[in-house]
Order: sequence, then structure tokens, then C-alpha cells
Amino acid sequence: MAGETDSGRPVPGAVLAAVAGAIGIAAEGALLSLGLAVAGIILIALGLKSIGAILVLAAIPIALFFRDPDRYPARTENVVISGADGKITDISDVSFPGSPGRLSHRVSVFMSPLNVHVNRAPVGGEVTMVEHTAGEFRAAFRDDASEHNERNLIAMTDASGRMFAILQVAGYVARRIVCRLRARDRIEPGQRIGLIMFGSRVDHFFPSEYRVTVALGQRVRAGESIIGAIEQ
Repeated sequence: MAGETDSGRPVPGAVLAAVAGAIGIAAEGALLSLGLAVAGIILIALGLKSIGAILVLAAIPIALFFRDPDRYPARTENVVISGADGKITDISDVSFPGSPGRLSHRVSVFMSPLNVHVNRAPVGGEVTMVEHTAGEFRAAFRDDASEHNERNLIAMTDASGRMFAILQVAGYVARRIVCRLRARDRIEPGQRIGLIMFGSRVDHFFPSEYRVTVALGQRVRAGESIIGAIEQ
């Protein structure tokens, strides 16, 4: 949706978002790659062919970084869906963010620059809080990155009142977190909710009554891979 990020910066408008969706790329990436390509063409026209060609060529990997394929989860009831593409780097039991007495599973997914960068909702329900915290830009795979790095916490509840959260964590390369949600927004499982530019990490928090269904080192896909489930 068009609007603002958690830090108040504007996101691309509806027209650009529609165009970006048609070509399968996140709107922020479309804006950046298009800007580079146009700047390169202008420089070429002005006779600065080498610099212009570099900018035009740079637009290609930028577009690849921000690719945004359609994803459809095979199951949405009583499951937690990965909010990020990448590799599982941590599975642990920790306190739910902001609730020291509430134990939850934490599953961390590290996103490399080659992964799809678009983040998705792990469950359906209502957003209860979006909280941005300024911080450092340490390597995102380090366990303490979630405490010291630039980060954005999104908390939510499902129809049964169960509490979930994802934490978007910026890393050494990633210098901007985009979140398209606000408190009281309704979300669907696998819905696009934002992105972290050029990689980084997403931590998922979900109730201990769920069984973790992934293992360390496993590769997952946002909007498709199930990382937790309640067996019926």
C-alpha cells in the first residue's frame, strides 16, 4: 500500500507500485533501477558514454535484487509461514518481545543479497504494533544483531488472540528497512508487508504451543515455507 514507512519516509505512489507489480519487482527497486537507467541514458546522450553505460548496467542487478514473485501458501490454518527468503540461522526459545514472562519460539532467517528481499506476513490477523528502533549496522547473522542493529518490530494477533511478531533487522549491507503496515491493519497470511534492502535478517516469534517445522541451515521461501505448525 502507498503511504509511509515506520520511520516516516515516503514510499512510491500507486502508479509506480502498479507498474512494479506488473513486471514483478518491488516498487522501491523499480524506482531505484529506473532512476539509474534514466540517468545513464542522459549521460550517454551528453557524451559521457562510459559513466552512462555503467549506470545503465547497474540498473540490471538492482532490478534482480528487488524481484517480487507471486507466492501462495499451500496451507494457512494453524501454521506460521516464513516472512523472508533465505537460510535458517537460529532456532531458540526466548521471551516474546515486550513480554518477558511469555515464552515463544524464535526462528531467524538470514537474507543474502541474492535472495528475494520482500517480506511477508507469517499469519493472518491484526497488527497490534509497529515499532522502529534506530541502531548499528553489524553483520546480521550475529545473534546480538537483533539487540543492537537498526530494526523494526511488527507484532500481531490472529483470530484466536495468539500473539506473533516478526523483527526486520538491518545488516552490514542493508541500510534501509521498509514497512508498509501500521497498528490496526488487517493482514492475510503471506501478504507483502515490506522489505529490507540488500539482504539482512528476519526473526519470527510465535507461541510455544506451535511445533517448529524447520531445521538449522534449511532454505525457506517467504509466503510459502511453513516454519511452525499446530498439529491437529
